[in-house]
Amino acid sequence: MDKKSVARNYRFLAIMLGAMILGAIVGWVAPDFGNSISFLGTVFINMMFCIVVPLVFASIAGAVANMKSRKRAGKIMGITIATFVVTGAIAAVIMFVLVKIFPPVLTAWTELPSEEMGEYATLTQMIVNFFTAEDFVGLLSRRAMLPLIVFSLLFGFAVNLNGGSETMVGKFLEDLTNVMLKFVQIVTYYAPIAFFAIFADLVATYGSQVTVTYGRALLLYYPLCFIYIFTAWPLFAWFGGGKSGVKTMFRHIARPAIVSLGTCSSVATIPTNMEVAAETGISKDVSDMVLPLGATMHMDGSCFSCVLKIAFVWGVFGREMSFSSLIPVVLVAVLSSVGMSGVPGGGYIGEYIICSIFFPEQMTVAFPILVAIGNLVDPPATMINSAGDYVVSYIVSRFVDGKDWLQKALSGKN
Repeated sequence: MDKKSVARNYRFLAIMLGAMILGAIVGWVAPDFGNSISFLGTVFINMMFCIVVPLVFASIAGAVANMKSRKRAGKIMGITIATFVVTGAIAAVIMFVLVKIFPPVLTAWTELPSEEMGEYATLTQMIVNFFTAEDFVGLLSRRAMLPLIVFSLLFGFAVNLNGGSETMVGKFLEDLTNVMLKFVQIVTYYAPIAFFAIFADLVATYGSQVTVTYGRALLLYYPLCFIYIFTAWPLFAWFGGGKSGVKTMFRHIARPAIVSLGTCSSVATIPTNMEVAAETGISKDVSDMVLPLGATMHMDGSCFSCVLKIAFVWGVFGREMSFSSLIPVVLVAVLSSVGMSGVPGGGYIGEYIICSIFFPEQMTVAFPILVAIGNLVDPPATMINSAGDYVVSYIVSRFVDGKDWLQKALSGKN
């Protein structure tokens, strides 16, 4: 990993952050101009809204339809996914408690009538609305993200049962996914201009509240990530590897952590994770399953950011995050971070899930705020996600190879 590769991987993130900062300065110095260019941001948001429905449908349905094997069971797979969900839920609960104690937004940016925010539906209505739409046309709305995901999964299974990748529909879904990814790539080139305009308008409208609240959010998120590394990871390593687990984990964790920060990519960290897993003595079949899956499904850092995003936007709209919302917030964090992270364009899809469930009437305001927070916290989130894959392999090894797997591996080396 040389300096050029690091610069290349962080280039677009740096451009995005630079555009946001420059836009904030312009909005502060020339508020009238900042308000006048808000349409440049609206163009980007509307383009992304148009992309999301076909992207979600094609990517999810295509992935399921073209699976080579229908066997979903297996001890390693089941334990791995369960561990990802549990650790993601733990991360979400930790962040939920912290944003209650240390709210990222102290005063609302704007006053909205309470009825605009919407009231919680009954439990049965929530279940129906989460997973189904009234008709097919309802699935095409950006506000029906979860029903669209359920429909896409079932459609993909139906295609798989009908022949999968050998059918015309299976091939069409794969091609459509690739086309939509190219579409996202084209629109993303415009993103720096859009976020320059969005932040110019935000600062022009709401003033210093914007920069102060983003600063509070980062002040909460960054220290949490490093505290998590030195508290949760040792606990996971101890649970998975016994008394030698913590020491062994810390002896090897630096390499994947540095690579993940340098590349800002979970996938790019897989080879290093494989190396340290082999050096630790983790069974090859465990590492071959856990680490690639972890690159797309183990997202504790993203669960942190998801809860932070929800609390942030609620604060922007003057709404308090109450403990009554704990279960839906944690469920959405796990679904959008763990369940959707392996889907192409999953980051944006996660933002849409958050918007469609919690901010359906304020999407145009909420979406760029959510994306901006995602950009600001991406490096430490990637480190938690990627290097944490190696730590999770300890837990899976305990259930697959027994409690004393690490002691046997260490004694074998000696």
